[in-house]
Amino acid sequence: MNKEPLKIVKNLRTEAVWRVFEAKFNTEYRITVGSATCENAAGAREVYGKFRELVQNNPEANVTMGQVGCTGRCDMEPVVTVIRKGIVPVKYVHCTPQMAEEIFKDHILADKPIVKYTMQHVDGFSSTRRIIGLCTGKACGNERADTLFTYCAARIEAANLSEELMVTRMDCRGKCDAGPVMHVYPDNVIYSGLTKEMIDRIVEEHLKNEKIVADYAMSMDKISNRFIPFFGNIHFFGKQLRMTLRNCGVIDPEAIDEYLSVNGYEAAAQALASEDPEMIIEKVKSAGLKGRGGGGFLTAQKWSFAAKQDADEKFLICNADEGDPGAFMDRSTIEGDPHTIIEGMIIAGYAIGATKGFIYTRVEYPLAIKRLEMAIKSAREYGFLGKNIFGTGWDFDVEVRLGAGAFVCGEETALIKSIEGYRGEPKPRPPFPTDRGLWNKPTVINNVETFANVPVALLDGESWFNSIGTPQSKGTKVFALAGAVRHTGLIEVPMGTTLHEVIYTVGGGIPENKKFKAVQIGGPAGGCLPESFLETPVDYDSLKQAGAMMGSGGMIVMDESTCMVDVARFFLEFMAEESCGQCTPCRAGTTIMLEILDSITKGKATMSDLDKLEEIAKVTANASLCGLGKGAPNPVLSTLSHFRHEYEEHIVNKRCSAGVCKSLTSYIIDREKCVGCTACARVCPVKCIVGAKKMPHEIINEICVKCGSCYDICKFNAVQKDVGPFEKENKTWRTVKQKMTA
Repeated sequence: MNKEPLKIVKNLRTEAVWRVFEAKFNTEYRITVGSATCENAAGAREVYGKFRELVQNNPEANVTMGQVGCTGRCDMEPVVTVIRKGIVPVKYVHCTPQMAEEIFKDHILADKPIVKYTMQHVDGFSSTRRIIGLCTGKACGNERADTLFTYCAARIEAANLSEELMVTRMDCRGKCDAGPVMHVYPDNVIYSGLTKEMIDRIVEEHLKNEKIVADYAMSMDKISNRFIPFFGNIHFFGKQLRMTLRNCGVIDPEAIDEYLSVNGYEAAAQALASEDPEMIIEKVKSAGLKGRGGGGFLTAQKWSFAAKQDADEKFLICNADEGDPGAFMDRSTIEGDPHTIIEGMIIAGYAIGATKGFIYTRVEYPLAIKRLEMAIKSAREYGFLGKNIFGTGWDFDVEVRLGAGAFVCGEETALIKSIEGYRGEPKPRPPFPTDRGLWNKPTVINNVETFANVPVALLDGESWFNSIGTPQSKGTKVFALAGAVRHTGLIEVPMGTTLHEVIYTVGGGIPENKKFKAVQIGGPAGGCLPESFLETPVDYDSLKQAGAMMGSGGMIVMDESTCMVDVARFFLEFMAEESCGQCTPCRAGTTIMLEILDSITKGKATMSDLDKLEEIAKVTANASLCGLGKGAPNPVLSTLSHFRHEYEEHIVNKRCSAGVCKSLTSYIIDREKCVGCTACARVCPVKCIVGAKKMPHEIINEICVKCGSCYDICKFNAVQKDVGPFEKENKTWRTVKQKMTA
């Protein structure tokens, strides 16, 4: 074993830790502001600027400032964290420069956190001194864990500690052999193998009298679990297990010292120190890591194919071309922790014998590109990239290549063509890229999330990684949770977590007391699953059997106000536009399917068109050249399978019960409710609303363009959607819905 790489990283980490401590924690307070693209769009830059101004004007406050990546709470941005040693970090949400002044004045200068602005308050939890998290994951035994959770809450209440302690449920913490476990934060103490008797003693000695019960405490030095002590076991985050996102929202993504201080580049040093590429591949194989780009192919198997090739040059590509509507997993990972992708690529490059790596991303991601470039430059300066990296004599470097935003370039052969300087078009396989890829050299392509998991699998141990998830799907999966769900954002859960748990436990359920209708999972090539599939585990095989797919991780939740025909049309329109046009089944098939869907949403289709739609969808899926064409019909086929009645309603009854399809929807004014305020007439773009002031108004439907502006602005519920012949008998849409549900 060559100990030089380990020695280099150890020395650099020691120096980095001291620098980070001096810069960040050698003060009474530290303020961090989220700085990802989404947070900046929500006003994070202005908030950061205001805090910086306040810190400069109040040097006696003893405060440091910093930026972090996206924490995943998209519904609460910008997020500001105030950190003080030994105290639960306070996270302020929806921050503005005006709020920053209040926070600085009250919290920093007067030590009085503003509860109404905190994440815990918005989530429904008051500020507390300690948070007690109990694992209620499947491995701990749901029934037993639930019983202990109830017992613990009762004991804390009996001890009069309820006001200063919050008890919350956590998901798998990755110590299934020691469960159920309790995590006491901010003490960062973990108790394992819980019983009622143990809880009695923990409450009395630790929680009441401040004395840790040492004989119950356990060590849990896993880098994937450090998110909790760094970030705070907020109710939302405790239900996740973060591997890919372990550093997002925790470290400054533009500072290599911060990555080094959390064991950054240690996995790469260990891999290179082994001097045995085959052993690295074997460890990744033992971990059971599958590619997170959607296909679910075993990562180690792909690496081994390329490693066996005899070539003077081999290449490695990170596919960061994220083009799915509603997907932002890769962008957020890069913006929050770019070094983890580079480290994963170093390990993979050494395993297959590559000499050059490329990170292919789209030009629409300027902040991600900037941080990647900064990370690559820093890694070169530290000797992690370039010539003789880690002092091993092996040369390996990485560069960023930009795509123009073509969705088809997410397909690996089209991506290769784009890097080579040609138009991004897929080509038939075999030969596969591991045989002849970039410039006809052996090439391995993995996506961002796959590379981010490699350091975790090696540092935390392949056997531990293998214990997370299901027998066929190991580890965790990142999802961009969006749509009709209370907590939208970036989440990461163990494989095998059910859709119900993701949507209702992590996501908080459907807002406004509306009913769940469907979840679209797997991107535009994925499928829409109804309520009957909510208990489906999130893993490759289960989703495939259900008629969906893992994809890259987009998950869009839809409620009762969604028209499933319109959903299929939306995704088909995207796929038709993004088709490269090279093969006829995809080029013509997507166009014809889109034409049929358009005619259905306009009430012009017949039942024979529905049969034709299904037939063309199946032919397109079977005959297309690449994954784009093969997956394009999935939204159509899945909605036909689970929501055929909505298609038939559009065709036979000429109605869209969701009131989404404009051609099948008109607007009427209830004269009994209209007060003649003229608000609807003022916003109407075509002036089709008539009526005197303070008198009931009327909509001239022959002129109306059905934009819905009048419906949105009316405060008296006088403007109603009229969605078909059946509803014309009724005066209000609400009455119609009541009759339909009855």
